[in-house]
Amino acid sequence: MSETGRIFAIGDIHGCRIEFEHLLQKLSLKNDDQLVLLGDLINRGPDSKGVLGVARQLPNVRCLIGNHELRLLQYRSSSDPTKLKPYDWDTIYQLSDADWNFISTFESHIEFPEIETLLVHGGFVPWTPWQDQPLEDIVNIQVVDERDKEYGKRSHLPKAPSWQDLWKGPPFVVCGHTPRKEVYKQKSSICIDTGCVYGTRLTAFELKSKQIIQVAAYEDYVSKNPPVK
Repeated sequence: MSETGRIFAIGDIHGCRIEFEHLLQKLSLKNDDQLVLLGDLINRGPDSKGVLGVARQLPNVRCLIGNHELRLLQYRSSSDPTKLKPYDWDTIYQLSDADWNFISTFESHIEFPEIETLLVHGGFVPWTPWQDQPLEDIVNIQVVDERDKEYGKRSHLPKAPSWQDLWKGPPFVVCGHTPRKEVYKQKSSICIDTGCVYGTRLTAFELKSKQIIQVAAYEDYVSKNPPVK
């Protein structure tokens, strides 16, 4: 891959194939551009298989593993369904061997040392070197309690601050995983999961110019198809 082109990251797509294709059109990728998909390409939205098919055909693309891909891969290797969500089955029934093989190539993190930037799906515990943190943590973390050294998802620690609020860098971290209506940028990090599957926007971020490119979601797919309880 060329080091002279642009480097784009795209936040959590979650099966929103139409929006993904629309955003790719806006990016007008060139031969020397690089593209990183920040994980959670699948689940919740209408066309997980379609998103994987589009991504697999793109040149110069790399994908991070998200908590949704990790959960499905763990099931595939163990045949233990106890950690699956109801909507996981919809995706599992869609996937071909080519899809599974593609997901198995997803990376835990992607580093661009020349611009001191690191891409990861979820984030990091601020008080531990990022290289030492396990995959299960970095794809799931959203918030941290520095005093008690606890961390996890917002639902588990609703009063705790974002890990981004305590991350000092370097490196500068680009992540997804924590959906918000707007991009969440701190001095040493940016989260570009803007909740496309919830009816908001799908966001791309160009690492060198810091440009943000977005497309609007066509609908709120989660409300349209609420999970089975």
